[in-house]
Amino acid sequence: MTRVKRGNVARKRRKKILKITKGFRGSSSTLFRTANQQQMKALRYSYRDRLTRKRNFRALWIVRINAMARHLGLNYNQFINNITKAQIIINRKTLSQLAIYDSTIFSSLISIKNN
Repeated sequence: MTRVKRGNVARKRRKKILKITKGFRGSSSTLFRTANQQQMKALRYSYRDRLTRKRNFRALWIVRINAMARHLGLNYNQFINNITKAQIIINRKTLSQLAIYDSTIFSSLISIKNN
């Protein structure tokens, strides 16, 4: 079997991993093996937390809508039910922005009764 010299390829691969893990604590940024493990773990965490972030923001928007709706005399469930029955298509992010920055429009949405 012929000898394979991997000098450039191996060095580039290791330098790429060490560049990604720059700033990690301890040997996770200097030793290749631990850096490689930490980099794989960090990528798994970042994937998981991208999904969690969407969940957390939706929960935050719902809390904001509920707070403003209760302030105006309805709870979140009744408010969303009235909006869907009136066939108003507006997402929760926009509703929470309206609740914070433009309460007059939000209160007009509260006053909408189902048909």
